[in-house]
Amino acid sequence: MTDIADKSPDHIDRIRAQWTRERPDLNVTPMGMLGRLSHIHSHLSAGMLRVFKAHGLNLASFDVLATLRRAGPPYALTPSALIDWTMVTSGTMTNRLDRLEAEGLISRQPNPEDGRGSVVGLTDKGFALIDAMMAEHVANQQAMVDCFSEAEQTQLDGLLRRWLAHLDPETHR
Repeated sequence: MTDIADKSPDHIDRIRAQWTRERPDLNVTPMGMLGRLSHIHSHLSAGMLRVFKAHGLNLASFDVLATLRRAGPPYALTPSALIDWTMVTSGTMTNRLDRLEAEGLISRQPNPEDGRGSVVGLTDKGFALIDAMMAEHVANQQAMVDCFSEAEQTQLDGLLRRWLAHLDPETHR
């Protein structure tokens, strides 16, 4: 484990130093955190996308399949429940479901509890795909955070949870 305090200033530190020189009246500390988070987000997205693409998926399709898989048997949810879990609009979900159904990864059946609605479920093909790729996905995520000890990962997770609750209190009650 390397000590981050031993590292020389990076590009973001140099930008902050320029702003501090030009505008010493401003606290540009958040600029460093937000700039780094933006760069980290780009790297994380690209890293996860490589795994998704290797299995013929994108983030949207992975999100639906993973949501259905983690729902447990019978690996099916109503479209409304999928919308709630994935936090997308109805139109967006319809497009995702149409594509996944065309690929044979999900099926839509009438809802036995409400004849007006439907239930979206994993097909055998969809279940096999998401189940097979989850170990690779989780290993990929671990590789992206393995510069932190378990204690540091727990601490960072807690700090990010608190920050997200501050920014989005409705979702994080």
